[in-house]
Amino acid sequence: MNRKYTWVYSLIAVFLLLGSGQVFAGSQITADVKGTIDQVLEILSDENLKKDPVLRRKKLRQVIGVRFNYKQMVMRSLAKNYNDRSDAERKEFTGLFKKLLENSYANKIENYRNETINYVDEQVKGKYALVRTQIVRKDGVIDVDYKMLKSNGEWLVYDFVIEGVSLVRNYRSQFSKIISTESYAALVSKLSKKIDELEARAIKDSEDL
Repeated sequence: MNRKYTWVYSLIAVFLLLGSGQVFAGSQITADVKGTIDQVLEILSDENLKKDPVLRRKKLRQVIGVRFNYKQMVMRSLAKNYNDRSDAERKEFTGLFKKLLENSYANKIENYRNETINYVDEQVKGKYALVRTQIVRKDGVIDVDYKMLKSNGEWLVYDFVIEGVSLVRNYRSQFSKIISTESYAALVSKLSKKIDELEARAIKDSEDL
C-alpha cells in the first residue's frame, strides 16, 4: 500500500483513541460507536494485558472486528470486480481484507495517546446513518465521518470519510487499477504480503518489549 494509504490508515485509526469528549445526545447509533471505543480504552489500560502484547493485540482485533461490516466494504471496494469473483474467492478476499484492516488499526492504535474525539452530529435515512465526529489534537481538529448500515439489527461501519477522503473510494480506485493492469491474483498476493508484514512487525514489537 502506498504512502497515501498509510496516511489514511493513520487517520482512521483515530476511530479507536484514548479519550472521548462530547457525545451527540440521545443517539443509540452514536452510543454504539462510543461503546466500541470504551472497550478499546479498557483493553489498552489493562495492566495485565500490557505484559502480554500478543493477547492484547488479539483482543483489540476482536473488538475492532465486530464494529465493521467487512462484506459491504469488500463489495464496495471491489465494485464491478466483485461480481466476477466466485463465492470461494469472495470469502477469501473478505478474510484478507478483514485481516488487513484489523492489523493496520491495531498497529496504529497502540501508538496513540491523549487524543479526544467529539461526536457532533448524526443523520439517519432508512437503514443508512452518518455519524459525524471531530478528532481534537494538539495541532488541530480532524473531521471524521462514519458511514453506517443497519444489518441484522446492528449498525456497522462500512466506510470512513476523513477530511473528505473516503476509505472505500480509495480502495476501489487502487484495487481496480491493480486488477486492470495486473490481475486479481496479483491483488490477492499484494494484500497477503502486506498482512504478513504487519503481523511480522507485531511479533517483533512484542519481542522488543
